[in-house]
Amino acid sequence: MKKDFVRKWGIVTETLPNANFRVRLDEGKEVLCHLAGKLRIYRIKILPGDRVQVEMTPYDETRGRIVYRGK
Repeated sequence: MKKDFVRKWGIVTETLPNANFRVRLDEGKEVLCHLAGKLRIYRIKILPGDRVQVEMTPYDETRGRIVYRGK
């Protein structure tokens, strides 16, 4: 069963406890995001200023999950 997610790009502005991050999307919105499981397993480090891809549901546009760290 495939769920409909919206993927958007943004830049990490702040690191919060428990693998949470504040991300400013390219369209200007500020979103609270947590780290996806695969990024935790492989210990991918996310720092402020990194470009990331965020996956969000169409129901709640204020929270998301970081699924990819760009270059």
